[in-house]
Amino acid sequence: MITIGVNRRTFSSLAVLSVAAISAPLLWAQPRPEKTKISIAVGGKAAFYYLPLTIAEQLGYFQAEGLEVEISDFAGGSRALQAVVGGSADVVSGAYEHTINLQSKGQKFQAFVLQGRAPAISMGVSPKTMPHYKTVADLKGKKIGISAPGSSTNMVANLILSRAGIQAGDVSFIGVGTAASALTALRSGQIDAMSNVDPVMTMLEQKGEIRIIADTRTLKGTVAVFGGAMPAGCLYAPLEFMQKNPNTVQALTNAIVHSLKWLQTAGPSDIIKTVPEAYLLGDRALYLAAFNKVREAISPDGLIPDEGPRTAVRALASFDTSIKADKIELAKTYTNEFAKKAKERFKA
Repeated sequence: MITIGVNRRTFSSLAVLSVAAISAPLLWAQPRPEKTKISIAVGGKAAFYYLPLTIAEQLGYFQAEGLEVEISDFAGGSRALQAVVGGSADVVSGAYEHTINLQSKGQKFQAFVLQGRAPAISMGVSPKTMPHYKTVADLKGKKIGISAPGSSTNMVANLILSRAGIQAGDVSFIGVGTAASALTALRSGQIDAMSNVDPVMTMLEQKGEIRIIADTRTLKGTVAVFGGAMPAGCLYAPLEFMQKNPNTVQALTNAIVHSLKWLQTAGPSDIIKTVPEAYLLGDRALYLAAFNKVREAISPDGLIPDEGPRTAVRALASFDTSIKADKIELAKTYTNEFAKKAKERFKA
């Protein structure tokens, strides 16, 4: 009979090795983020356009991925983008089409997880200052409110105006934000029309204070305006940042897809309990009515549809002569590599 002596130190060493061996696949599957403190810039965080970001923050999904996230809120998406370009933030939560604009200027940014599969932006005119409005052509020479110059709300307005033969210089665009300031601007007659997001637009619509003339809050409405699927809110970042911090990007993607999964089954009461009180703009019923209008626009799984970028570049090139559609390498403006892994993990 052969006996093998194992002292306490040897046993402890073997135990550690065994645990490490068991844990190794798990650690490999969920590698530690290279950068754990992340700054995200967003333009109008209280808007439904960015609801998945708010859910991920409020429910602790970023923390669950080992991230300490600081979210800086700006008046519009273009301002949020400036923060990242200027180096004061790492990632933008904003409109996908900005990656196309940036590439046309020689800057390499890439979207890596989709929050909205439709822009959820609507445009309307004020019955107060334009009671005799008939067609888009009537907006020539008028004041049009947008979240901020260069933002997605500006892009939608430019697209709609261009189809009526109106150039950007034929109107006055005024930045009004996406919350209470936007409501005030329209109600006080400071602007004649507005391109903006919910819940602001639904609140004005239900009170008869705006007449909607174009609507991308539904997939059908988006196709009517853009001619195809149009990716909207997403997380995007400088390509250099993504290459240096792939685990961090995956962790951010996981948190957003986790929130998208939660939103698939969340009811009205769940939304009310989760978002900050200030987001409701003093009217819970109208806030929920707005949520029901834009629910279809929220991405179910974070994946950017392949036809979406083609729709986006066509739309931009139709009114912006600096965008040459045939010169843009769309494959470099987005990736689904991270979202696919997150989708599989959360069964989104």
